[in-house]
Amino acid sequence: MGNHVHDISELFRQLGLPADARGVQGFLATHAPLAANIRLSDAPFWTPAQAALLKEKFLEDANWEHAVDELNLLIRAAPSTGV
Repeated sequence: MGNHVHDISELFRQLGLPADARGVQGFLATHAPLAANIRLSDAPFWTPAQAALLKEKFLEDANWEHAVDELNLLIRAAPSTGV
């Protein structure tokens, strides 16, 4: 993959979720805020495959760090009207 830095839409596609702005916002509206004491990959709303993807691939891959960090910040905030 080289040095390509992935964005949150690509992360959502990899997770099998709607990746457009409306899909991302809908996901956040449904699942935010995530408590500070729960790791992103341990959140109860992930399927086992999604949790494994976050843990094993994205959290250890610098090319995905920005997208995972962005999702982590967004999911811990109260839902808003835009991404």
